[in-house]
Amino acid sequence: MISIPVLTTKGQGTVGALIAEARRALEQAEIPNAAQEAQWLMEYTLELKSHQFVSCADHQVSDEAWTRAGRAIARRLSREPLQYILSTQEFCGLEFSVSPDVLIPRPETELLVQEVVRREGLTKGSTVVEVGTGSGCIAVTLASILQDAHVIAIDRSPRALSVAKANAATHGVDRKIEWLEGDLLSPLAGRGLDGHVDVIICNPPYIAEADWDGLPPEVRLFEPREALVAGVTGTEVHERLLCEVKPFLPSGGVLLMEIGQGQAPLVRRFAEQTGGYAPLHVIPDGAGIERVIIAQRIG
Repeated sequence: MISIPVLTTKGQGTVGALIAEARRALEQAEIPNAAQEAQWLMEYTLELKSHQFVSCADHQVSDEAWTRAGRAIARRLSREPLQYILSTQEFCGLEFSVSPDVLIPRPETELLVQEVVRREGLTKGSTVVEVGTGSGCIAVTLASILQDAHVIAIDRSPRALSVAKANAATHGVDRKIEWLEGDLLSPLAGRGLDGHVDVIICNPPYIAEADWDGLPPEVRLFEPREALVAGVTGTEVHERLLCEVKPFLPSGGVLLMEIGQGQAPLVRRFAEQTGGYAPLHVIPDGAGIERVIIAQRIG
């Protein structure tokens, strides 16, 4: 394991020296945004706020704290994502606990939440289902915003559901969400929800198998592969959902899914072949990449 040694020469062993060592190590490893990440890691390991670094720069760091910081830096040098080291990630203004059992929430996924919230027709008692909840960031955020909606969160991983439930409890909405374990829509069967789900939302796996080896090591070596890779084309889960949601969505009900770059034509073609949907609406993200597909049920 790479570690930062305890420095004992004059002028070293201080908070300022430790921050400088952390930054140097990350820069030498060509970690993007090394200066900012060094600061975040030191805030975490030293239990200081960034505004305290200047006033505490000359304070001595204990051997224990220096070793603890060294372990954190070593983890980042191994390309472990910062979010897993810090055990947290912000999403829609809320902090969520994350672990290697769940995908790290991305900013572009906030589009899914935004599109659900701005939908007209969601009233008291509306049912919103999230498929593949992972950390629970989508379901928890929606439960926090849609005060009167019935939110159901599904995941096939019991470990992921444990993380999601803990996040819901942190944000005080654990009793507002119904948690189901199973693959895609299968847990909804026999619950009397046929034709009664207003919105189904999903950030599915959408990476093609051939693209896996080219992903950054932070993703490829640490994040759950099953939450990222869909199959040969990357749209396999989208296609399954377009088929499986049909019994549950009434006319006017919608399926919202995140997609990868360049996948909109493939998903649109499949929806047209499957039938039962209005022409798909595609929402770009901040970079102009087609990111969210909205399929409205008709008939």
